[in-house]
Amino acid sequence: MPVRVDVAPELLRWAVERAGWDAATTERRAPQLRHWLAGTRTPTLKQLEGFAASTHTPFGLLFLDRPPVEDVPIPDLRTMGNKAVLRPSADLLDTIYLCQERQDWYRAYAQDNGIVPPDFIGSATISTPSRIAAEQISERLDFGLAERKRRGREHTLRLLVDRIEAIGVLVMISGIVGGNTHRRLNPEEFRDFALCDPYAPLIFVNGADTKAAQIFTLIHELAHIWLGDSALSDAALAAKDGETAELWCNEVAAEVLVPLATLRKDYAGTPDEEELERLAKRYHISTLVVLKRIFDAGLLGWDEYRRRYETEHARIVNLLEAKSPSGGGDYYNTQPIRLSREFARAVIADTLEGFTSYREAYRLLGTKKHSTFEKLAEKLKVA
Repeated sequence: MPVRVDVAPELLRWAVERAGWDAATTERRAPQLRHWLAGTRTPTLKQLEGFAASTHTPFGLLFLDRPPVEDVPIPDLRTMGNKAVLRPSADLLDTIYLCQERQDWYRAYAQDNGIVPPDFIGSATISTPSRIAAEQISERLDFGLAERKRRGREHTLRLLVDRIEAIGVLVMISGIVGGNTHRRLNPEEFRDFALCDPYAPLIFVNGADTKAAQIFTLIHELAHIWLGDSALSDAALAAKDGETAELWCNEVAAEVLVPLATLRKDYAGTPDEEELERLAKRYHISTLVVLKRIFDAGLLGWDEYRRRYETEHARIVNLLEAKSPSGGGDYYNTQPIRLSREFARAVIADTLEGFTSYREAYRLLGTKKHSTFEKLAEKLKVA
């Protein structure tokens, strides 16, 4: 006889909300839920285990009296349309926890191997003029317009990742949770976060966002590292007020990518779609960043800027929704970007030297097969 379990209805609703399911998804993936909520049926232990796995809910939490409060473990600076985000999803929380685990491992590795920590962490404050911080970052990265002119956005993004990792910051870009292709991250919930650390500063960028947006958010999070701050961000460009650190990081990122002095020379005088696209291609950034810089240069008033921003944002959202989901490309090309090349190299090298177990390495790298480990080692040229 199957074992049946009483579960508080609010815990079932919490698990569904935490998983980000809409009504159609809920009906498809948990057709018995409506009966459990109504009290006409009670789930079996096996059904409840399946429900927990499907919603990515720790099984034991379903036996609590009331839903737990799950706070984001780093400062949450998101405003998402100027409204605070009330509850993080399981996908967001699991992504942060996974990055923290990888950061913990790399910190110990860096200390054991005498890696010199970056000297710029916490070197700025929000009182530092954004132009000065932008000049410092640009100088460290050597990522001026001339470097970008010869490349498309994909190559520009990869170049930027390599330059940031070269100065001592781990960069992970992924549109899924760990290696689970069924758990796609939602850029409307979050775009990026920074985990500051003296030895292992880490930036995560939501790979489900556009390449142009990823370029901006990478610099935005690097500015947080310059401040010495960890932060969960949305890099909102349409806010006049809000978190001071977020506004400062936006200003720094915008100046790194589109110096106002250069924009004033390049701008043709009308912020229509054609002009925004022309400048976006020139600087390898999003049209929204271009529009923000036109406003920053005093060439648009606030009301007109907001109106044009909302129109352009809606156009981009429509383009993203119409775009077919990508298959992700060659695993051995994309996985090092998801993991951070420096992190993956370190894990593989440490494992081959016998200091990290293969089991631990597989977990950190998000693989279950030794053949995958070997191919990654070959791809990253780790002997």
